[in-house]
Amino acid sequence: MNTPVTIIGAGLGGLTLARVLHVHGIPATVHEAEASPTSRLQGGMLDIHDYNGQLALEAAGLMDEFRGIVLEGRQALRVLEQDGTVLFERGDDGTGGRPEAQRGDLRRMLLDSLPEGTVHWGRKAVGARTLGDGRHEVTFDDGTTVVADLLVGADGAWSRIRPLLTDAVPEYSGTSIVETYLYDADTRHAAVAKTVGGGSMFGAGTTEGIGINAHRESGDTLHAYVELGKPLEWFDAIDFSDAEAAKARIAAEFDGWSPELTALITEGDVAPIHRPAFALPFGLRWERVPGVTLLGDAAHLALANGEGANLAMLDGAELGKALAARPDDVEAALAEYEHAMFVRCETPIEEDFLIESIFGEDVPERLLAMFEERKA
Repeated sequence: MNTPVTIIGAGLGGLTLARVLHVHGIPATVHEAEASPTSRLQGGMLDIHDYNGQLALEAAGLMDEFRGIVLEGRQALRVLEQDGTVLFERGDDGTGGRPEAQRGDLRRMLLDSLPEGTVHWGRKAVGARTLGDGRHEVTFDDGTTVVADLLVGADGAWSRIRPLLTDAVPEYSGTSIVETYLYDADTRHAAVAKTVGGGSMFGAGTTEGIGINAHRESGDTLHAYVELGKPLEWFDAIDFSDAEAAKARIAAEFDGWSPELTALITEGDVAPIHRPAFALPFGLRWERVPGVTLLGDAAHLALANGEGANLAMLDGAELGKALAARPDDVEAALAEYEHAMFVRCETPIEEDFLIESIFGEDVPERLLAMFEERKA
């Protein structure tokens, strides 16, 4: 293939694609809306699975580098009843298949693996149009444009490239996540830190649509994800700029919960952050359009289930491998990639495999029942 690949979006999926292409000697240019690699916090912890995300890193030739950014001990897991009773607990002996790393470290690792100048920062795509002959023009918010012979939309939930392929748009799922952070947790929030433990903690309620989950991140930080099944109007009525009032309103939904769990809300060191959960229609497909495709959330945005980043990276790796395998037939490569992606996203992970991957072999009956309730 003589022409470079144009990638919109420097998230994990787009960067994995750029890296795999680079490994195979195929040039790519990445356009990213953010002004610089450090202009925005890159989210929290990610568990990179041995059945998808790690396969992508192997294709990218970055497994050794990945092992260097894994945070030891973070595969430890606790599941609590809402009264704080420990329902399940597992330590981290370093042998699990879901090692944890900070999203920002993972992104930096991918960026460092690319030739200088691959990523063009401050390039926010606002639209795209088809020119014919498999070529597309992307317009950026500064009025400039770029013409792509092969265009890949890796630009997330609100992709500006997706309309070239489908008119599907994300819809609100009915559930939101409210994020909080507790800093210097072992000294300033000792009771909460003890409750969370050394890795991940899941607190599932008996009321449908609520839960309090948390990760222990690097730097003695607790990052909580509070799940609430409420309409968007309910959240619109909360003034999130008034941190104390917002925390009190969110915590009120967890009346009767253990104070060590609700403290993940009330003791937050920053104003709570509302993250409404949107999703594209399950099983979304589109007809093949020459010269353009999608990956990650741009292609198959789904509710948070621990697989999103892993699938985006696998998409990027699989697309890169397909293009490398068919350098003289880009359309065949894109068709092959899209078919495999559609099937992958429509095929749920086998339940027994997933449960064992997360919890190990000895899973209490109550935990299995809770898993079934939440799946329903």
